[in-house]
Amino acid sequence: MSWFNRKPKNRRLGNSHVLDVKLRSDQVRASRVRLVAIALALLFGTVLGFYLVWRTGEFALNRLIYQNKQFAVEDIEVQTDGVIAPEQLRHWAGVRPGENLLALDLARVKRDLEMVSMIRSVAVERVLPHTLRLRVAEREPLAQAHVLQRSPAGRVEVGVLHIDGEGYVMTLVEPQQRATPETRTNDVLPVISGLNPGDLVPGKRLESPQARAALQLITAFERSPMSGLVDLEMIDVASPEILQVKTSQGSLITFSMQNFDWQLRCWRETQVKALGAGKVIATLDLSVPNNSPATWIEASAAPAGSPRNRNLQRNRKKNV
Repeated sequence: MSWFNRKPKNRRLGNSHVLDVKLRSDQVRASRVRLVAIALALLFGTVLGFYLVWRTGEFALNRLIYQNKQFAVEDIEVQTDGVIAPEQLRHWAGVRPGENLLALDLARVKRDLEMVSMIRSVAVERVLPHTLRLRVAEREPLAQAHVLQRSPAGRVEVGVLHIDGEGYVMTLVEPQQRATPETRTNDVLPVISGLNPGDLVPGKRLESPQARAALQLITAFERSPMSGLVDLEMIDVASPEILQVKTSQGSLITFSMQNFDWQLRCWRETQVKALGAGKVIATLDLSVPNNSPATWIEASAAPAGSPRNRNLQRNRKKNV
């Protein structure tokens, strides 16, 4: 048979080839391991180097700047255009003498002050080496609103909130928070009634069209000739299309929610005619264009009283 004629194979040559392949494979594997190890060592060294540099820089900044007593706060300079006492503003800023001026979070100081409902805006500035400067713009009340609130004794009573020309609601400045003697502001600010009590949140802005229209009416009234003749006592914004205005002289005036300058001129003309006839206006509907219905009463029957000077009450003084 043919298998008797087969030549024996060279087993030594086959084993040598297998050993050679294994040797080359081990060398490649070892070379790859060395490269990976070198790469990891370089990466670790780089990271460690950056970390050491960062920690060294941080240590240097802390020792030379952020913990350096040469930059300790010694003076908090306050400038305000309103009536809040500088000491009260320093208290609200939350900065203690001796704190490092360069380590102060100026954004935090600005945010804390602007969270006070009576403050419109704040500028915070470092004045090296020891002074923190605060420039405060206060909100100026234009109207007031009455709300029910619970007193410390637990009784429910009527409280007062102020509203500025932009519609922001604010609490009253307490007597101990003032730099100037308290004025009877509430006696001269018109009351806006008919507001949603849920909208009267200090620091928040009134967004209802009726409330914004009432504030526009007050602003327009103050620059009109009528401001020297009568006072706006109350503006009712409960109706969706009109504003019902009551004056301290007893008149009831109805306004539409636009073109206040024209309506105020019509009011002025009607007022002049009434005075010329020895009468005063009882009611006047300015929301009806071209033909405003009016009723008059005898001047002797009208409530006594002269217009109050709001401008004197709302003067702003600069405190430093």
